[in-house]
Amino acid sequence: MTGTTVVCFEQVTITYSGHHRPVLRDVDLRIQRGELALVVGRTGSGKTTFLRAINGLVPHFTGGHLQGRVIVGERNTATHPPRELADLVGVVPQDPLSGFVTDTVEDELAYSMESLGLAPSTMRRRVEETLDLLGLADQRQRAMSTLSAGQQQRVAIGAALTAHPAVLVLDEPTSALDPGAAEDVLAALHRLVHDLDITVVMSEHRLERVVQYADRVIVVPGNGEPVTVGQPAAIMHSAPIAPPVVQLGRLAGWEPLPLTIRDARRVAGPLRDLLVGRAPADRLDPTLVALDELTALHQASVSYHQRPALREVSLSVHAGEVVALMGRNGAGKSTLLSLIAGLRRPDRGQVRLADQDPTALAPRTRIHRVGMVPQEPGDLLTCVTVGEECRAADRDANATPGTTRALLALLAPDLDDGGHPRDLSEGERLLLVLAVILAARPGLLLLDEPTRGLDYPTKARLVQVLSDLAAAGHGIMLATHDVELAAEVATRVVVLADGEVVSDGAAATVLTASPMFAPQVSKVLAPQPWLTVRQVQDALSNP
Repeated sequence: MTGTTVVCFEQVTITYSGHHRPVLRDVDLRIQRGELALVVGRTGSGKTTFLRAINGLVPHFTGGHLQGRVIVGERNTATHPPRELADLVGVVPQDPLSGFVTDTVEDELAYSMESLGLAPSTMRRRVEETLDLLGLADQRQRAMSTLSAGQQQRVAIGAALTAHPAVLVLDEPTSALDPGAAEDVLAALHRLVHDLDITVVMSEHRLERVVQYADRVIVVPGNGEPVTVGQPAAIMHSAPIAPPVVQLGRLAGWEPLPLTIRDARRVAGPLRDLLVGRAPADRLDPTLVALDELTALHQASVSYHQRPALREVSLSVHAGEVVALMGRNGAGKSTLLSLIAGLRRPDRGQVRLADQDPTALAPRTRIHRVGMVPQEPGDLLTCVTVGEECRAADRDANATPGTTRALLALLAPDLDDGGHPRDLSEGERLLLVLAVILAARPGLLLLDEPTRGLDYPTKARLVQVLSDLAAAGHGIMLATHDVELAAEVATRVVVLADGEVVSDGAAATVLTASPMFAPQVSKVLAPQPWLTVRQVQDALSNP
């Protein structure tokens, strides 16, 4: 290894017990000090395995057989378990809640330093620095259980940072963050790389957020195919997954291919001229919206521990609508979904589900009225194989045998019936739960962060399924920080802030008017009303 190499994979092949093909095959690469390496690939391709190999979780805790060597610093992960790499490698998992060991934010930030035996004065200084760096100062005494998913994600990143590791490994670090919080975290990581010479290795499906920060991109294709490494611009030219700004550049034939909004806007003038006088097609069927009102909230308010979560919210969802519920972390999105799903009652006000109180409905009746996919979909999985989950869902929904499995084949065609749900990636578990919920064909479908852990092709399949459901008369409400998902599928956008509705209107109107929630295509082609690459492509194909 050279003096600047901090992570080295030497002909690494990893195979799990019961699998015929290795997850990773003959991986040979070096990651340098002060480099931000972005790991990309399809859902379930092996990105998490790659990351876990860096701190020895693979194979010491996950099992499996590792051939070759992974060297971090001068330590071989085969002979040094994770506890002996803790001073070198900080890890932030996909599910931050699973890694917390204390009760409050401040204690969690200090825990890793206590484990390393650092002096109290050093610990205090680093905690304060991290609170400021990640915008957590006003949350320092909060109980971990009261934080939103995005706040928990930031605490998990902070807990890894306080130990000042040489290598920081992050698995989907912005997946639960709103756009503003994601920018703050990525800016912080950028400073760590450039100012402190820390090496950052991260996987992320939302490439539109991160690709411009990367020094190198590592493509993990899955099925044991060779890993590809290269400069971001070179990889994006032919990568099977790419952010919208890159897809737009490919469509328009821009060279060099832009990776940022700023670079794309500089060359977008001719494309804007071609689109003058054209407009995207309306994706909402007004005849459906004129039909059933599926749910309605009237002055609904909720508080947790005397902290307001929702403040006198009134809104409704009709058949055929796809409503994107957006807002900062902690704005009240998940609470609003829980009210509609009948998981809790409002403290004040009223919630109706087809003119009935959802909490008063029997569970077997309610699943046909409203289905909800939570932020932690694995909580709904109780069987030991994927196939058993599908069969159980058919029985619970009184559906024709094979219904759930057919739905799952549309969403995730590569999932094996014999696999255990716990062995699935976060994105795969979400798709399995979505198939389970859809088996009951609920009139209203609620999804809480449905694209967390999903790659672009899988998200495209999800968009098609949601669009088909809406066209068939189902109502859909999804709480999301994924502005590109909202741009692709939403007919209407509701923005919450501090538990109040601050914006409610047609998706194109609300998204294009917001610097924070505007999708990449909208930012590139503003002030024209385009939201997606598909809209632009359709307009150019049908003059």
